[in-house]
Amino acid sequence: MISRNKRINAFAELGSFILSAAHQETVEEWATGAYRRNNWFSPANSLLSLHAIAAQFLSTDKLSRWVADYPEAVSPSRVGVVMAGNIPAVGFHDILCVLISGHRLVAKPSSDDPVLIPALLEQLIKIEPSFQEYIKFADRLNEAEAYIATGSDNTARYFHYYFAKKPNIIRRNRTSVAALSGNESMEELSALGQDILQYYGLGCRNVSKLYVPEGYDFTRFYQAIEPMKDTYVHHHKFFNNYEYNKSIVLINKVPHLDNGFLILSENPALVSPISMVHYETYASLEDLNSVLAENSEKIQCIAAPPDLKITGSIAFGKSQQPGLADYADNIDTMEFLAKL
Repeated sequence: MISRNKRINAFAELGSFILSAAHQETVEEWATGAYRRNNWFSPANSLLSLHAIAAQFLSTDKLSRWVADYPEAVSPSRVGVVMAGNIPAVGFHDILCVLISGHRLVAKPSSDDPVLIPALLEQLIKIEPSFQEYIKFADRLNEAEAYIATGSDNTARYFHYYFAKKPNIIRRNRTSVAALSGNESMEELSALGQDILQYYGLGCRNVSKLYVPEGYDFTRFYQAIEPMKDTYVHHHKFFNNYEYNKSIVLINKVPHLDNGFLILSENPALVSPISMVHYETYASLEDLNSVLAENSEKIQCIAAPPDLKITGSIAFGKSQQPGLADYADNIDTMEFLAKL
């Protein structure tokens, strides 16, 4: 078994590799390769994700403090990981959890992300060859002794059926929301725009729903995100979605706001289509907290300003910067793995 210190050092070295100027050409090749296979993964977004992984997860200090809260695996189990592919390298945290805890990874990367995850693991093995025996790619996960699977509500039902007899974490659809007080600065509104639009809004940590005070004026919000326009107007997949959704709201005479690349529509639904954000008004903080509590099982994270004092909320601009202990669906993956 690879010692805990060796595991930590290997992942920390992987982080240094990603951020090192000496290796940027290689990392950029990964990003270019990912874009060739999936045009939603722009090279800029893949690099953004990889650099966030390195900065937020892969330092010796952060990894050491994180794993210190969990016991070592007594004997390694084979853990099957079915990964999502909605944003670049989104399955990496599950991989990290499995391997850093001493278990064996049986990985099924998403067909939407066939480049970045294999590239990261290949580099990890170059850094620490002992990981070769702990990493396996497979289309079928029959040999696994436990499962971590991420998918839609439909695939979650399938996972529950097939993985029910073994320990598992099954994740369903979630999305993220933001609450505004009306006192936000232009910088905060711009940061909120990043929470909405980064990765083209495809992540579960992307904000797809806004809660605003009654009578809220979106003019300043649209002004704050105007500098982002070129990025989204010139991405053909995103802009095709925008034009399609614009035609739908116009044909159906749905009241909406539009700045040429992001549509705002009053709608109670938490999940909104690409290039559109739903919003809902609240009359009081009690009403706001009530609706957030009501939907807590469907919400991944809440972005809000400090003056709203929403428990567990994060600052605008931070939704796509999770830390090691920010577990998807609030299920502690490391605790699950420690019990195997």
